[in-house]
Amino acid sequence: MERFLGRYSDVFFALMRVILGLLFACHGAQKLFGWFGAHMPKPLPPIMMAAGVIEFFGGLLIAVGLVGGTAAFIAAGEMACAYFMMHAKAGPWPIENKGELAVVYCFAFLYIAAHGSGRFSIDGLIKRR
Repeated sequence: MERFLGRYSDVFFALMRVILGLLFACHGAQKLFGWFGAHMPKPLPPIMMAAGVIEFFGGLLIAVGLVGGTAAFIAAGEMACAYFMMHAKAGPWPIENKGELAVVYCFAFLYIAAHGSGRFSIDGLIKRR
């Protein structure tokens, strides 16, 4: 399978980056704008406002691949903080404390940060010029 799909690894990486970035931006849009059925308190507590800004703008930067590695590193840190501040106190296991999405985002963003934005990104376009 790797021989067949490996030829398309750049395409699959770009799809993963775009989808993760847009989904992450949706979480920020919930916090900042109340979109997607969110019921956030107004005014937002400062920590939630900061999380919303990182999620919305960081997600968009990751999706388009503009300073994507840096944005992904910051987003990974935010997800680690979210996990330990909100989820970990409800139990030791992510499946138990409803923190598995934060863990998945954290490690996916660490992978993107280590890999960079990739070939199909604004960063890749700038690098080629």
